[in-house]
Amino acid sequence: MEEEFKVVATFADQFSAEVTAGLLRDNGIPAQIFRQTSTFPCINAALNSVEVKVNAEDYEAAKALLDAPPAEPVGE
Repeated sequence: MEEEFKVVATFADQFSAEVTAGLLRDNGIPAQIFRQTSTFPCINAALNSVEVKVNAEDYEAAKALLDAPPAEPVGE
């Protein structure tokens, strides 16, 4: 059976996609980055062409994590 992936976020740059995928992975959600990029950064920015995908069964948990408000810093 082939694994089904769902796009959980799209970005104009590779760095933002890496940070998001790392956050998901750190919270136990396997994530992969799919690059549909051009060699011209302005085209990437216009197309939001870098996608972060997760397994279909992890989609809701991934969206909840990414949509959650940031945690308050400790000690403030």
